[in-house]
Amino acid sequence: MRAPLPAGSTLDAVARAAEVSSATVSRFFNTPKMLSPRTTQRVREAVERLGYVPNLLAGGLASSRTRLVTAVIPEISRSLFASTIQALTDTLAAKGYSVMLGLTGAHEEHAEREILSIIGRRPEGIILTGPTLPPEARRRLKGSDITIIETWDLPAEPIDLVVGFSHEAVGRAIAAHALATGRRRAFVASATGVRALARRYGFAKAMMERGAPEPTVATFESPTTYRHGRAAVAAHLEGGGKPDIIVCSSDWSAHGALDELRRRGIRVPEEIAVIGFGDLDFASDLEPSLTTVTIDGNVIGQKAADFLLRRTQGQRIDNPVVDIGFKLMRRGSG
Repeated sequence: MRAPLPAGSTLDAVARAAEVSSATVSRFFNTPKMLSPRTTQRVREAVERLGYVPNLLAGGLASSRTRLVTAVIPEISRSLFASTIQALTDTLAAKGYSVMLGLTGAHEEHAEREILSIIGRRPEGIILTGPTLPPEARRRLKGSDITIIETWDLPAEPIDLVVGFSHEAVGRAIAAHALATGRRRAFVASATGVRALARRYGFAKAMMERGAPEPTVATFESPTTYRHGRAAVAAHLEGGGKPDIIVCSSDWSAHGALDELRRRGIRVPEEIAVIGFGDLDFASDLEPSLTTVTIDGNVIGQKAADFLLRRTQGQRIDNPVVDIGFKLMRRGSG
């Protein structure tokens, strides 16, 4: 059992440190939009300085089994993580657990506040399915004495337990496929998230190690969309780019890339290949069908649930990191 953070700080102590009322501190956690940016910053700094975590359970319930698990994801729409959440929920529901979603959005400040609120509700487990958290939030999670399972990644310094895969290895695999099919002039339409950047790094490094020129890159705020893909390809081609392969950080942006190439009368894959990531439901139905990377989200959810159940039963976990791997789906787009 991991040691919790030092106790002792209270909501009133945070209020005194921030020179605000206790009600204002409560609003910081429950209705933050009611506070001005300046007040929000003062409370946040006091919370971080004192290491305060809100206790959102009644005193009599604080030591009880909650049978509640929180799955933390950035957003619901266009989510890659739907199959993971479904498998996690189905497996845990059969054992009498409830799964609550925590939506962090793309901003670190919102993510950290959401994490603090979740810790305060004392779930029996927190499943991190998407967000890359700032160091302070990771420190709070590590010291919370709650089972933490990071998924969809293989972090260098895990908080607790991990079920995922290497994004850098995905990039290297895409490069190996590109080179094997004679593609060397790459254009990458990438999200700015840490995981998309890891795939981009692995791809570019592997390409250049084999003598190919450094890929040209366009970046967009996560998550990348259909519109991002079309806009990136249009700008690259109009700027004189002559790629023979386009690598996108999502199937959505790859879909946009395919449509932009079609609009310009460019043949896929004869002239330019297109590769996505995620193997979403529509990927195999596009024309041409999309070459992409598939991740077994069901397996991630099931193994995360198994980790949690073993931990609650007091079982020893000898292998806290599980790499489920990935598969490159070779289809019509190259």
